[in-house]
Amino acid sequence: MDMRLEVVVLPVSDVDKAKQFYESLGWRLDADFVGEGGFRVVQLTPPGSACSVIFGSGVTSAAPGSADGLQLVVADIDAARAELVGYGVDVSEVFHDAGGVFHHSGPQARVPGPAPEHKSYGSFASFSDPDGNAWFLQEVTTRLPGR
Repeated sequence: MDMRLEVVVLPVSDVDKAKQFYESLGWRLDADFVGEGGFRVVQLTPPGSACSVIFGSGVTSAAPGSADGLQLVVADIDAARAELVGYGVDVSEVFHDAGGVFHHSGPQARVPGPAPEHKSYGSFASFSDPDGNAWFLQEVTTRLPGR
């Protein structure tokens, strides 16, 4: 049976501020539903993604800003970073991990610049939404077999 990840719930403190932020990145607004008792669900999808994010009022008990390590895969890390900077987002410089496999938690073991020879899966940049939910850009130029 196929099991596709299609929605990730983000904990936010201000629904309208979060909606404005993600729309400013060029993400498609799929839904903005208001229910009874202050319940609200907003869904947006990054360009080219089959997975959306949902946030709102009454959709999660997680603390605003507690999502960490969300990954956006891009074909060109430098171009993606420049695009986000152009939208006014504070994005880290491109980095790779000293171990060369995946980035560590936090800033430890970060080496400035892209992975040697822009090795696929090895280059990253990070940014956060207004609540501090932490996102990473990851450059993938050649997928591993079966992907």
